[in-house]
Amino acid sequence: MIRTLVVTEDLEIIMDVPIEKLSKMRLKWFWVDFENPQEEEIVLLENEFQFHPLAIEDCLYMLQRPKLDYYDDYIFFVVNSLNKHSMAAEEIDLFVGKNYVVSVHLKHSFEMDGAWQKVTEGSTIENQDPIFITHLIFDKITDEYFPAVYQIEDKIEELEDNEEGLSTRMLMDKVFDIRKDLMKLRRLINSMRDLLYRILNSSHLKEFHEQKLYFDDIYDHLLKLSEMVESNLEVTADMRDSYLAINSNRMNAIMMLLTVITTIFIPLTFISGVYGMNFTYMPELQWRYGYFAVLGLMGTIGCVMFIWFKRKGWFDTYK
Repeated sequence: MIRTLVVTEDLEIIMDVPIEKLSKMRLKWFWVDFENPQEEEIVLLENEFQFHPLAIEDCLYMLQRPKLDYYDDYIFFVVNSLNKHSMAAEEIDLFVGKNYVVSVHLKHSFEMDGAWQKVTEGSTIENQDPIFITHLIFDKITDEYFPAVYQIEDKIEELEDNEEGLSTRMLMDKVFDIRKDLMKLRRLINSMRDLLYRILNSSHLKEFHEQKLYFDDIYDHLLKLSEMVESNLEVTADMRDSYLAINSNRMNAIMMLLTVITTIFIPLTFISGVYGMNFTYMPELQWRYGYFAVLGLMGTIGCVMFIWFKRKGWFDTYK
């Protein structure tokens, strides 16, 4: 699908102009948006706009990390929006020239819809140009990162409260799922932050430096997002270490209890083993009360050892 937006020299907005007519119009600038382009639409990128084949190839083979490439008459940007459901990056490609913006994305983008709607409102159309459109797209993409980070922070708070009474194993699974999402966000946000840094400091983008204040604002947002993600990663790391320590202590307590039980039964097993031997001459075997005496001895040894271990606090460790 292709949609076009043209701003004439009289600051009139015209929608859905065929691409073939753009070169014949008296216009100030235009924006062409390709959503999931078909083969015949992809041909227009090369035939009508004369874009470099390598840049067109980058638009079709996802997924690229955010970057920018310099060409003679335009600048090529690769930016990543966020899929809120999978926390995966989705690529948006921008060709920015002196009087045009051409955007390409293989999936529907709500960020692009938001930017498109703001431009079509036309309230400040006299101040808009391709660099403004680029800033607007970057801004919409960055703004959509915040809800995802806030949502993860809410999940972390729920795990800390654990009002559902989840077991340690289930809590650990949820913590690792959250960390997985945070890792995806960190990779995405840091890549976009590096791209904004290049835009702000590149000597080839003098036109962008005229609106440096606006791109600085986006860069500051990305820095804040990066700090939030790192902070949440530290919190989840502390939670992970705490759960691992709890599990380790419980395991040590269980091993302690089993060791105590085994230790109590060692002398009892020795006594039963001695009197289980089949020697002919064992005087105690002929004693009328020998069985009861041995049981009493074994019970006394077991009780004495239990009391001794109890006073040593070995059973308290299990609690």
